[in-house]
Amino acid sequence: MRQRDIFKFWLPLFASWLLMSAEGPIISAAINRLPNEIVMLAAQGIVISLAVTIESPIINLLSTSTALVRDRASYLLVRKFTIHWAVVLTAISFLIAFTPLFDLVVVTWLEAPPEVAQWVRPGLQIMPLWSAAIAWRRFLQGVLIRFGHTKQVAWGTAVRLISSGGTVISLALWSSFPGVVSGALALMAGVISEALVATIAVRPLLKQELSIERPPARGKPLTYRALFWFHLPLAGTSIMTLLAQPLISFSLARLSHPTQSLAAWPVLFQMMLMARAAAFALPEVVIALSDEPGNFQPIRRFTAYLTAAISVSTLLFIFSPAARFYIYSVQDMAPQVGVLAQQALALFLLFPAIATVTSWLRGLLINREITKEVNIGMGINMGLTAVALAYGLLHQLPGLPTAAVALNVGALLEMVYLGWRTQRSLGDGILLFDFRKPATLPS
Repeated sequence: MRQRDIFKFWLPLFASWLLMSAEGPIISAAINRLPNEIVMLAAQGIVISLAVTIESPIINLLSTSTALVRDRASYLLVRKFTIHWAVVLTAISFLIAFTPLFDLVVVTWLEAPPEVAQWVRPGLQIMPLWSAAIAWRRFLQGVLIRFGHTKQVAWGTAVRLISSGGTVISLALWSSFPGVVSGALALMAGVISEALVATIAVRPLLKQELSIERPPARGKPLTYRALFWFHLPLAGTSIMTLLAQPLISFSLARLSHPTQSLAAWPVLFQMMLMARAAAFALPEVVIALSDEPGNFQPIRRFTAYLTAAISVSTLLFIFSPAARFYIYSVQDMAPQVGVLAQQALALFLLFPAIATVTSWLRGLLINREITKEVNIGMGINMGLTAVALAYGLLHQLPGLPTAAVALNVGALLEMVYLGWRTQRSLGDGILLFDFRKPATLPS
């Protein structure tokens, strides 16, 4: 397989992730131009942290449906599985937003400052259907990726960005809604729009590749039990990944300058999300294209090129006027908040490169249905992140630098572990990081 073929497959997925990661900065830029922006941005950060933590079990439905949907029967089974998850997570969202469970989570566990906590509740009360919309569109996007329709995924995310960006800008200009309410409404408008586009985009597949008339895929039919145990480690991985967000919010609320740090963290996180967009697009490329043994070496080379490009781009952004322009002009952050974000940004220099290699390794393991190791790797990441944050709390270190170091240490050790486990899965004669000669995976 040529590099240009991999690039063409990857590019729409990268565009989708890049557009999706641009949603947060647009919303935070609008909130920064509304009254009481520091408190509103801090509240928005907690709303997003809780929302993505609740949805975490279904984030990797994208990988699950990409790997397992091969015929109509498997499509219907994964759809049923998706609906079950959507119902459960919607119930959890409703309970946290509308019952005394809110006080337990936000006030007692997270210890959000009172002036912030009072605005988290209305934001969460807008978001109960967030997880259901995310589950549905990620399931369908995985189906589209499996059958090579990656452009439709990118178009769906473009519609999402237009919907969410248009909503928050319109509300900022022509309504008196508080910033966190405008932000939550914009997020819901975006995910619902993207889910609708995915529903429309998959219809031709249901009439062709996934039609009743098509013969079943070769091999053993997919069962609900097999699907559950395939997805469970991936769900655990997502839960641990996204638990880092409330864990960091928990830590920042107890370290120096809590309100300013909580306000700076969403913008800092969004910058790193955009920097890792290219990496996030990689696992599904690896899963979908690694069925052919001869594709191992070309995909490995593509990953190396991508890692180098991301590293250079991150370096140029952080140590040029671009970072300052983005923080103070695009985001219009208050000086006392912006300086915290800018100081911590340099500590994330290697973070996107680590994420790229990790994404490649995850894709290789998922393609070979070794999802348990992906979960263990994330467990190592989460455990070390928690230890580093606890050390910062014990010694009352500066908040955002502590969070940055904790995330980097966890991600680096996860990458090392996944590299070791992937090398063992490849068998004799194939070196994971040997770029000198073509290599093929054993059949």
